Amino acid sequence: MEALFYERTGKDAVCRLCRRFCRIPPGGTGFCRVRKNESGRLEVLNYGRVAAASVDPVEKKPFFHFAPGSLAFSICSVGCNFSCGYCCNWNLSREWTDFGEEMSPEDVVNAALSSGSQGISYTYTEPTVFFEFASDCAKLARKSGLYNTFVTNGYASEEAVSAASGFLDAAVIDFKAAADPEFYRKHAGVRGAGEIFRTLEIFFEKGVFVEVTNLVIPRLGDDRRRFEVFCKRISDISPEIPLHVLRYFPSYRFSLPPTPEKTILEFVEIARKAGLKYVYPGNLPSGLDTVCGCGRVLIKRVGLPAVSVELKCPECGFEPPVKGRKWIPKNLLKTGGIK
Repeated sequence: MEALFYERTGKDAVCRLCRRFCRIPPGGTGFCRVRKNESGRLEVLNYGRVAAASVDPVEKKPFFHFAPGSLAFSICSVGCNFSCGYCCNWNLSREWTDFGEEMSPEDVVNAALSSGSQGISYTYTEPTVFFEFASDCAKLARKSGLYNTFVTNGYASEEAVSAASGFLDAAVIDFKAAADPEFYRKHAGVRGAGEIFRTLEIFFEKGVFVEVTNLVIPRLGDDRRRFEVFCKRISDISPEIPLHVLRYFPSYRFSLPPTPEKTILEFVEIARKAGLKYVYPGNLPSGLDTVCGCGRVLIKRVGLPAVSVELKCPECGFEPPVKGRKWIPKNLLKTGGIK
């Protein structure tokens, strides 16, 4: 299939899907290895190939303020435009050996519907590198009443982000090390995170609901002052953007010990003091509930899935910023708060 977002420059193809803007010679592929120059025509090698599929609670993405309690049929193809040495899905993003199972967009949507899911999440690897397939699935999913979400590193071109805004309901944007440019250059293979903030801004401006994660890696990405500045920058876009402070665990080429739990809890407090209203510890068993300012638990989570959702506090009348309400399972909706 011919790729979107590229231009021909002589015999080369310049890919304009992500911020790398790879210049690809005839017979070559871009950094992601799934877009190939075939005689000046850029071809998508992973279209219609699903490398992993699963039904997940939407909170696993993590979405805490979008369609809480719903199920997301989650898919990916292979490839990535980052080269993170700590990738937890490295066998799909960097070291894959085949393109996965053949599925059409109709197959994906039918599988999502038959699984009882309320939506589809394009996740596990970087959805930008299977943009064409995700786009076709999403447009068909929307017609079938399903939501669509990306879990993305945010390094897509502005053109691609704008196009994705037309079919996405929500997106999680994953930051690393509080957007430290040196960390990104050394450990993700990209020049920095400024463009990722721009992705966040575009999605927000175009009405795509956004949540943000930040991975905290001991010694490499746990600078408190940098994290405070990072949180203030997000708060300047909107203090209601939920932030998930993720605990790192050893994976792929990284053998550093896991992030201490106390560090994650400390960073949660830093984020709240920096002005963010909804901050959650990631990869920890507690602190996951959404709580009203008056102290009432409005969204109760056990493990990850929401087990009870209150859209208006019965004590003070406050309504938490929850989107995708029509996809919340009716059996989770409560008429009163939880003490």
